Amino acid sequence: MLVFAVAALAGMPLAFALGVAALAGLAVADIDYGMLPTRMMNAVNSFPLMSIPLFMVAGELMIKGGIMERMILFANALVGRVRGGLAQVAMLAGAILSLVSGTAVSDAAALSSTVGPELKKRYGLGFSTAVIAASANLGPIIPPSAAMIVYAYMAGSSVSIGALFVAAAIPSVIITAVFMAQCWWIAKRRNYPLTGEPFTVKRLAQATGASWLTLALPIGVIAGIIGGAFTATEGAAIAVVGALLLGFFVTRELKLADLPEILYRSAVMSGVVAAMIAFASTVTFLLTVDLLPQALADWLRSITSSPLVFNLLVALLLLVVGMFLESNAAYIMLVPLLHPIAMSYGIDPTHFAFLFVLNLIIGMMTPPVGVVLFVICSMTGIRMGELVKHCMPFIVSQYLLLIACIVFPPLVTWLPKMLGY
Repeated sequence: MLVFAVAALAGMPLAFALGVAALAGLAVADIDYGMLPTRMMNAVNSFPLMSIPLFMVAGELMIKGGIMERMILFANALVGRVRGGLAQVAMLAGAILSLVSGTAVSDAAALSSTVGPELKKRYGLGFSTAVIAASANLGPIIPPSAAMIVYAYMAGSSVSIGALFVAAAIPSVIITAVFMAQCWWIAKRRNYPLTGEPFTVKRLAQATGASWLTLALPIGVIAGIIGGAFTATEGAAIAVVGALLLGFFVTRELKLADLPEILYRSAVMSGVVAAMIAFASTVTFLLTVDLLPQALADWLRSITSSPLVFNLLVALLLLVVGMFLESNAAYIMLVPLLHPIAMSYGIDPTHFAFLFVLNLIIGMMTPPVGVVLFVICSMTGIRMGELVKHCMPFIVSQYLLLIACIVFPPLVTWLPKMLGY
């Protein structure tokens, strides 16, 4: 762990830092280096993990195929003419896009290029970029979430991907509604002008008719995964095929020449995740051999026997971790340690999993290592300090949701139990 922290702080790429930590651990533990390739291969040789690159490809196809514009058209008709209307449209469009992409980084890039320029013209650079950051951060909260898939894989059979997707439903609706209400309140206080056309059933019907196929695809995929009709990986493959058909034959904006770039971008992002999982598997193995999980569990139980206090302690830990460590690395390093301890406290595994994921998702918007912030700064030119200042209301609302989910577990667990998970 110490070697990994030093390597990461020295500016090494995360996957390389994990590799350095793994090699150092093997040297100290005097374990045969020959086991390294086999353990790394076994770590990534997983059918559920295939869903991550497939969902990334589906998201890229929908963005490149002009499907994003139809989502914005539908969101605009649904929101109508209100204070901060365009910001609320961006939030709603981000939520709809999240039903396919599952990642915050791709959503941030898509929203910056589509609604970003108009948001900047209406509200200025600061508020517009904060809106994009918040709406992009809905990506891994709303299923299908790549973060939830990684967590479920690292936690083992005790956590179902479908159950975790269902558990996110109520908190996702709450945070989307809160974000939209915040946009209205900020726009009212700053006297931003009204935007959009007045809401009418006719306009909504027209927008729905023009975009119902693009809306039906993500909803159908999520429903199929949750209902057990197919696995997350099969659902991701269906999403890819559906996005291809929509882009080629419905919007007709997707071209064969676009496919190499889409596949390249998805392969790069997926490769980084796979490399981190592969290298981290050896680090996790060394920690297990050294009985660190048992020692950590004994230490925590000596502090408290309360599941609520344990969840609050983990939330505090992940608050700090999320500020300094990229979220995928945090899942890979910490889930094998903390998940079994949570089980020993009698905490519902789906509940703990969602709290863990939500905490690290918020970390994607917190400095100094907020991935979403870096993407938006690079695409818009805004300074990090200015962006963080405007993002603070949205960050605070996410932490309030996290505390509510800790204190009132039924917000997370009620729906999965109702559906038999």
